[in-house]
Amino acid sequence: MLHNIKSLIGFTMGATDGEIGKVDEFYFDDETWTIRYLIVKTGGWLMDRKVLISPGALKDPDWKNKSFPIKLTKQQIKESPDIDTEKPVSRQQELALYSHYEWPYGDPTGGGFYGQLGMAGMIESRVPLEASIAARNKKEPGDPHLRSISEVKRYHIHATNGEIGKVADIIVDEYWRIRFLIVDTGSWFPGKKVLLSPEWIKEVSWADSSVEVDVSVEAVKNSPKYDPDQPMAENYETDLFRHYDK
Repeated sequence: MLHNIKSLIGFTMGATDGEIGKVDEFYFDDETWTIRYLIVKTGGWLMDRKVLISPGALKDPDWKNKSFPIKLTKQQIKESPDIDTEKPVSRQQELALYSHYEWPYGDPTGGGFYGQLGMAGMIESRVPLEASIAARNKKEPGDPHLRSISEVKRYHIHATNGEIGKVADIIVDEYWRIRFLIVDTGSWFPGKKVLLSPEWIKEVSWADSSVEVDVSVEAVKNSPKYDPDQPMAENYETDLFRHYDK
């Protein structure tokens, strides 16, 4: 099942003993293109503090009532490390978070440190979390590879031979993997929205807020149109990948 991020903003999050707040934002890993945290605004009971919740803490979503039940108590949330979501999240802060919630080997649903494993991440990792963090810090010190979805929205998309539009939204699957970027082509092809897979990205310039994809302007212009107000047709993805010869 696919969902666009915009439709998930505002979902209620409920602990085992009561509501804790509403989903306000999402952080994803820019190496694996997987959602790593849901950012929840707690409201009055915790002075509007924002907390990070891993997809690994989620139970089955209640889509009808727009609710994400979680396997945590309000007390656990209250006592969790206070992380400023307006600033970059360090590996040390993530380690403290995982230690607090007793997630010793990362997120079991594939949304955490082992997001690249997908559902295979449910198999117990043999690599301790501390070793994983140390290895990644050694490779690229101080870069947590976390990006907010709102940061990526409005990024300019460049095809192989010209600009084609801006990121309007993100589509994720049931394993919290980012499946598509929704691109608003704006004045380039008025009134048209198209989907592009992260697999087709050649380069992302975070400093310039731009994404370069390995498709041509002509291919985008003639691609299957995406209507966010309508359910995706069963054969849409197949037709899309076939159109781009991917």
